[in-house]
Amino acid sequence: MKILLTGINAKYIHSNLGIRYLQKYSSNYNKYIETVEYTINNHYDYILQEIYKKKPNILAISCYIWNIELVKMIVDDYKKISPDTIIILGGPEVSYETEKIMNEHKDIDIVIIGEGEATFKELMEHFIDNNIELSDIDGIAYRKDNNIYKTKQRAPLSLDDIPFVYENGFKEFDNKIIYYESSRGCPFNCQYCLSSIEKGVRLRSLEKVLKELQYFLDAKVMQVKFVDRTFNCNKKHALGIWKYLYENDNGYTNFHFEISADLLDEDTIEFLSKVRPGLFQLEVGVQSTNETTINHIKRKTNFDKLANIVKQINKGNNIHQHLDLIAGLPGEDYDSFGRSFDDVYRLAPDQLQLGFLKILKGSGLKRDSKKYEIVYKDKAPYEVLQTKELTYDEILELKMIEEMVEIYYNSGKFDFAIKYIENHFDTPFSLYESLAKYWQENNYHAVNHNKVKLYTILLEFYKDTIDNKDVIFNHILRFDMYLQEKVKKFPYWLEQDYSHKKEILEFYKIQDNIEKFLPKLKSFTSKQISRMAHIEVFPIDIIEWSKDFTKPIKQREIAVLFDYYSRDVFRNNAEYVKVDIISNISQEM
Repeated sequence: MKILLTGINAKYIHSNLGIRYLQKYSSNYNKYIETVEYTINNHYDYILQEIYKKKPNILAISCYIWNIELVKMIVDDYKKISPDTIIILGGPEVSYETEKIMNEHKDIDIVIIGEGEATFKELMEHFIDNNIELSDIDGIAYRKDNNIYKTKQRAPLSLDDIPFVYENGFKEFDNKIIYYESSRGCPFNCQYCLSSIEKGVRLRSLEKVLKELQYFLDAKVMQVKFVDRTFNCNKKHALGIWKYLYENDNGYTNFHFEISADLLDEDTIEFLSKVRPGLFQLEVGVQSTNETTINHIKRKTNFDKLANIVKQINKGNNIHQHLDLIAGLPGEDYDSFGRSFDDVYRLAPDQLQLGFLKILKGSGLKRDSKKYEIVYKDKAPYEVLQTKELTYDEILELKMIEEMVEIYYNSGKFDFAIKYIENHFDTPFSLYESLAKYWQENNYHAVNHNKVKLYTILLEFYKDTIDNKDVIFNHILRFDMYLQEKVKKFPYWLEQDYSHKKEILEFYKIQDNIEKFLPKLKSFTSKQISRMAHIEVFPIDIIEWSKDFTKPIKQREIAVLFDYYSRDVFRNNAEYVKVDIISNISQEM
């Protein structure tokens, strides 16, 4: 007997926690079980062929919105080449409307409904030990004599009974995100989300969690992403974990949490202000600031309180904050979404995620989609096409705005340029709206562009739509480019000034300069240092302007030292400082 637990991830960097739970919980049957992972970017034939080569007696696949269409194809084809293989599906995409998918795809033999660890173990007992009937296994739908039978719902497990899946190390997770779970369920009732279906929250005991987190700290893994739906719904639990990670920080690992910001109190915010920059990453689901929309989706959010807390956390300059919006929610038209966008943008998150509503099976909005006149794609990921308030034309505009936000805001490669352009628009939304229109008019959205071209397009946008005579913007773009790297491929508009070349080379030879500005590089030669750092002379005081972006930029020649050895943990920008290389350049810091 050979059982193949199969995960098909959205990206290579992802890993499938679910199939690892099933394997570990059924460890008594490990000699029969193998886990494999693919991605939706693999060719379909490759996945089908690789599964077939393993000759499983039972093929079990975890199903999500990103892979369900691919899974359906595998189901439909696999029985043609291996008719005796038993196909088992599980996961959120088959836990709702189960009979429907089994009727549409006759080769599905069994569906695990809901939480799968104990159910999968009992299925192993049935197929391997023959000591339990399918009808006696809770939480499944199965096919028998061309009929579909559904057993009673399985009682949820204690989270302390869920195994830890990383005890054997992290070799297989090189260059991949590692997922961890300390709770299941959510106290809220958001109608677009499946977490609202499971009532109550189950917590893994703090003792177990802290012991397991030490594995990640000891191994110095790059990032651990908690999959808890609302990590801080229980203050004692969340603060216990945060304090342990703070006290045992290895100086490297980053931990990502999805939180409800308006649940944070003053004590917790004060604690968070002390942690190492880069230790924690917080994802905050705002979704909308329209009160009517918030009421429709039954989301309990106090935006004023949330905004105040996000600003307080920002002051610490030590925690990456990722804020989410969803377009297509009931009650939100194009103008209203623009206001929601502006509200969130003005909080200056490190990332602003503009997503589009997906009508998930089992969700409240699936049930009420006709009531709210939500039209969505029949196939996964069931994304909104139009609503009573939002036309498809407007959806397409928002799609393009989303791309502009990803390129010019979330990438972190255009921070100073965007700050400069913002002053020329009434609202942040109107800026990205204008950018999106410019890209489409010039057909830039039809092809991929290298990073130099993206800077050039932004310059052209500024010249064509704002001010064709303003040369200051060229220098700001030059600054942004040097923040990212020591520029080697120069666009046509990037002027190179070699008049201070001699003074710059002399700067690296003076030990006092290295001690003061580049202490981490003092063991290197001046030639080596010049490769790891760069000095660029600007005719504007961009450093002074960076202290207050609303003020005009002074026309004053300054030299800026970019240190590529030391980088900002959030944007990966080089550290920079104003330096004096010639007598007429200001020494202001």
